[in-house]
Amino acid sequence: MENTFSDSDKKKAIFDAMSPRRQKHILNKMGYDQWDPFEKPKDPIDIRRDKSRRTSQMLVREFLQSRPLDGYSNSYGRGVLDMAMGIVNDDDRYLAMYEFALWHNNLLAEEGHK
Repeated sequence: MENTFSDSDKKKAIFDAMSPRRQKHILNKMGYDQWDPFEKPKDPIDIRRDKSRRTSQMLVREFLQSRPLDGYSNSYGRGVLDMAMGIVNDDDRYLAMYEFALWHNNLLAEEGHK
């Protein structure tokens, strides 16, 4: 037997089955017409990967393993994690910090400060 319910009928049924509080949230946040109960979920942050197909945790682990054990503090590790997450999420703020660090490193090398 073929399903005779349209998407709008299904949408209404889903909305009507929600609690009044959740309905109000949808109406106030985006409106019923813009609300899409069939939208595909976003990727969880822990499986997002960079261009090398590594997760932020993989990048952090590989980088910190390349450093001397006594060469970094907890604050240093948090900075590495922040950068890795920013790069994996393609966040302009972290990309700018990365590019600036590369530029500054080259500047120091050109001026003989290394």
